[in-house]
Amino acid sequence: MSSTPSARRYWLLMWSLLLSLPAVIWFSGINLFATVPLDSLLAQGLYWLTSTGTAPYGVLTVLAIYALSYRCLPKKHFTALVLSVAVAMVSSLTLNQFLKPFFSEARPNAVLLQEQGLLNTKQFYMQEKADRQQQITVATEQYLQQTDAIALSDNIKQHWLHEVGFAFPSGHTLFAVSLSLVVSYFFVIAGQWWLPSILIVWTWLMGISRMVLGMHWSQDVLASSIIGGLIALFSLYWVLRWQTHWTRRYPATPSTFDSELPK
Repeated sequence: MSSTPSARRYWLLMWSLLLSLPAVIWFSGINLFATVPLDSLLAQGLYWLTSTGTAPYGVLTVLAIYALSYRCLPKKHFTALVLSVAVAMVSSLTLNQFLKPFFSEARPNAVLLQEQGLLNTKQFYMQEKADRQQQITVATEQYLQQTDAIALSDNIKQHWLHEVGFAFPSGHTLFAVSLSLVVSYFFVIAGQWWLPSILIVWTWLMGISRMVLGMHWSQDVLASSIIGGLIALFSLYWVLRWQTHWTRRYPATPSTFDSELPK
């Protein structure tokens, strides 16, 4: 994938690491939903972390990475990174919007409310978004009045009321995995390892936050990590192929970056 075998191996290792955690959680059958009290400081931290992949803050995340990349990478790599990230983000968003209604999987928090007799998920997901938000607001308020209810912080409660779409795939995980792998590619071939290492931890925590907060099942995060990696690979391949074609057609044009096509 890169100009050196070691960089290529590192990229593949990073993808494998991003897959390993959700895979272990899924194979073990562990349900992370509310394993942390959802009114605790730790849960609040996970909420703010998950917000880095939620609109409009996800845009700020991308812009922050662009700023870091501009300062740390050669221009030839930075330009390619911007194009590759753009392709990855558009691909992730498009695929996410298509797959959610196709699989029609209920979120864990909606299933919890159904188990309490407060929501019918089949009827719930047939309604318009505004009606779903109104219905889950009523159901959540009724649930929180129960003595054995999971306590929710105000922010996490609002997150429940806002996220009323289907579960599969995890858009946040698609965003984090595809962004991390694309950005890491260019940092690795530039010989800089610090940001890819940070992005591994950020992406892991993004997936964990989605499960703990009741937004996704472990299989959602695992499958989205696989799909996100494929999106990153496609984006890199497409941009590098385009750059190669452009250079061959206009040989006098300075090369945008000097790296091989993904293999």
